[in-house]
Amino acid sequence: MSLTISVRELRNRTAAVVDAVRSGEQITLTVNRDPVADIVPHVEQRDPWVSSSVLREIVHEASADQDLLADLADVRGALVEDV
Repeated sequence: MSLTISVRELRNRTAAVVDAVRSGEQITLTVNRDPVADIVPHVEQRDPWVSSSVLREIVHEASADQDLLADLADVRGALVEDV
C-alpha cells in the first residue's frame, strides 16, 4: 500500500518518512495535491559484469551439453527455412 504525503509534510516529518521507507513503505510525494514523485525503498542491483576468472569458473562448473557442437554443426549447414 502506498502512502501519500505533501512536500510540506515531508519537510516537517522527514525522519518519519525515511523510517517508513526503510520499513518498506512506498510514498507518493505531492505538490498542491498533484503527484510528482515516488519515494521507494532502495534495491541493491547486482553488477551484470563479472571478471574473466569468474566467468571461466561458471562455464567450467556448468558446461554445455556434450552434443551441442554436433547440433550446431548440423544447423549451421541448413537453411533457416529447413530448421
